[in-house]
Amino acid sequence: MQLKVDCKQVKFSAHAIQRMFEREVNKKSVSYVIINGEIIAEYPNDTPYPSYMILGFVGEQPIHVVIAFDSKNKVCYIITAYIPDKTKWLPDYKTRKK
Repeated sequence: MQLKVDCKQVKFSAHAIQRMFEREVNKKSVSYVIINGEIIAEYPNDTPYPSYMILGFVGEQPIHVVIAFDSKNKVCYIITAYIPDKTKWLPDYKTRKK
C-alpha cells in the first residue's frame, strides 16, 4: 500500500519559492508530484509537523518535494523541491548513494 498525503491546501514559503526558481522547478510540477508521487522518506518527529520526501516524475524528469504536513487542517507546507542529482542518488531516485 502506497502512503499518500491528502492536501486540501498547499502553502509555499518565500524560501521554497526562491529555491524552486533557482532550480527551475515550478509550482505546477510540485503540485503534480504531491498528488501523483510516492513518499520515499518519512520524518515523523519533525516539528511543528511531520515531514515527507515525495518522488514524482514530470514527464521523464524526477523531482523530489519535501513537505511538512498538518494532518489536522490538511495543509501541506512546501519545504523544498529539487531535481535529484544523479551523482548523489541511485537510478531509482529513492536511495541515496553511499
